[in-house]
Amino acid sequence: MGIRATKKRLLVSVAMGLGLALTVNAQASNYPDIGPLPNVKINKAKAELGKRLFFDPRLSGDAAISCAHCHNPEKGYADGMALSDGYPGNKHFRNSPTVINAVHKNRWMWDGRIGTNLNDVTRGMLTEDYIMNMDMRIMQERVKQDPVYVKMFKDAGYGEPSNGSVRKAIPEYLKTLTSKNVPFDNNKMSASAKRGMSLFKGKAGCIQCHNGTNFTDGKAYNTGVPENWDVFMDTDRHQAFLAYNMFMGNEGRMQLKRDPGAHIHQHRADKSDMGTFLTPSLRELTYTAPYMHNGMIKTLDDVVVFYNNGGGQDSNKDSRIKPLGLSSAEQKDLVAFLKSLSGDPLTGSKYVWSEEYPEEYEAIKNWRQVKN
Repeated sequence: MGIRATKKRLLVSVAMGLGLALTVNAQASNYPDIGPLPNVKINKAKAELGKRLFFDPRLSGDAAISCAHCHNPEKGYADGMALSDGYPGNKHFRNSPTVINAVHKNRWMWDGRIGTNLNDVTRGMLTEDYIMNMDMRIMQERVKQDPVYVKMFKDAGYGEPSNGSVRKAIPEYLKTLTSKNVPFDNNKMSASAKRGMSLFKGKAGCIQCHNGTNFTDGKAYNTGVPENWDVFMDTDRHQAFLAYNMFMGNEGRMQLKRDPGAHIHQHRADKSDMGTFLTPSLRELTYTAPYMHNGMIKTLDDVVVFYNNGGGQDSNKDSRIKPLGLSSAEQKDLVAFLKSLSGDPLTGSKYVWSEEYPEEYEAIKNWRQVKN
């Protein structure tokens, strides 16, 4: 009887394991599979021009900040802060996301309001008054007055420097910012990371939103992330928040005490899209803490705990966000998998412009107090 009972328990255990595997595989098969990123063709001359532009503070209104100010190579091309600084004399109301692998996205910005191309993203970031506050006509003249740029634009096949060419060259540079030497892509994950991948596809259900080669479905969801009250308590951040909502035509902006997210452009009548934000890529997470659209979660371990607990409290929270029941060991395995999605830092000369720029445009100090 003892042998029969042991065999029976063994068969049950095997059957349960097989059932779990089938469930995991069935769930994962419903979504685009995760895998290595596709290769991208890059024009070297155009990318080199875009690199110089990306790190050039003269592309901002007061010549004080560059694209790299909020997308710092040492911070995984994010900035390491919960909420970005934004334009000097002003502050931003959202977290600065990494631009690594931006070329592999089909929607951009935390609220997903841009779904066309990186040319439009570049234009928006340069001209938005709380980001770089640049008049494109002034930018064109600044670039045309720099002999180095004149030659680089010509060598890249653009001819004379122009606004349109700037908006093309920077995205060409962004193509170079793709994950390199990633354990997941190279199939060099630890045993813990491999267990975490099984959880990711199955029990944890992460693949429902974080799928495809860039680990994002490009859609907006509400997961109950708590509000960052600095947006409303800091007057510099709040005025930027109000300016943005005014520009987007949100009539109830003065009463808002939350970031509307994708509602700003989807405008569902029942407001069920209030507080929904674009699924971020999970690549390069090791370098880009803190997390979420408002930087409210500090570490990857905290992110996993947040979702294991069923997310936060919100009336619009997606119905799929429920407690996961992951053990401590399983949570560690999931974190190990998430860390395996980060590759080598993109901080060398291949990616970062280190040569000096002309100083004919001195940054304006305290521009809010400047008088004509």
